[in-house]
Amino acid sequence: MISIDLTAATPLVEQIEQQIRQALAAGELLPGEPLPPVRQLAGDLGVNLNTVARAYRALEAQGLVVAQRGRGTVVAPRGSRKPNKATSNALGVAMDQVLSDARLKGFREAAIRQIFEASLARFWQRG
Repeated sequence: MISIDLTAATPLVEQIEQQIRQALAAGELLPGEPLPPVRQLAGDLGVNLNTVARAYRALEAQGLVVAQRGRGTVVAPRGSRKPNKATSNALGVAMDQVLSDARLKGFREAAIRQIFEASLARFWQRG
């Protein structure tokens, strides 16, 4: 499910968090489904268990997962994930960053639209 790149500039915590977020968004992880225990995932990835625990805490702070005493961490119910002004603003900032990077790297608008449509299809299961 999760793989990390030890040579990447992105911190390991962020790599783990991003991959779990993508699995949630793509419907690969469903509400109530447990995440791997911290110790197990840390062992599988060959990282410190605090690295995985920090990623799980960040996801919990975002309302995406819930830590349950004695039961581990599970995917939060969908009803607990509602957009608000802060998340809308953060999404706008993130999109601006991606689009500005793409433009600076020479992508044309048509190519960006094609990539965007492919991402929409992947996360909203459209063909």
